[in-house]
Amino acid sequence: QVQLVESGGGLVQAGGSLRLSCAASGRIFSINSMGWYRQVPGKQRELVATIISGGSTNYGDSVKGRFTISRDGAQSTVYLQMNSLKPEDTAVYYCNARSGVSWINYWGQGTQVTVSS
Repeated sequence: QVQLVESGGGLVQAGGSLRLSCAASGRIFSINSMGWYRQVPGKQRELVATIISGGSTNYGDSVKGRFTISRDGAQSTVYLQMNSLKPEDTAVYYCNARSGVSWINYWGQGTQVTVSS
């Protein structure tokens, strides 16, 4: 089992920045990748960014060049630095970890990010 706890959401004006954090606990040694997804009501959850154990990253097209995913040396905490925020970035952001040989998905409880125009 892997537990994920997010922090860092909030309200920010367009053009501003926020940093999200996600702390993993439990079987962290089994984590293959961590990342962030976001969801707005009525829409599917979409990829924001992921980082795998080897350090490779992947970003959703809408955030490339504005958001940066990183993790600490122990690979137990992942961060999402969000710059040049736009109102369309408003969503609930969920931390994700994929673990074990079956790449089981684990999710955090979500943190609200609201960008005002």
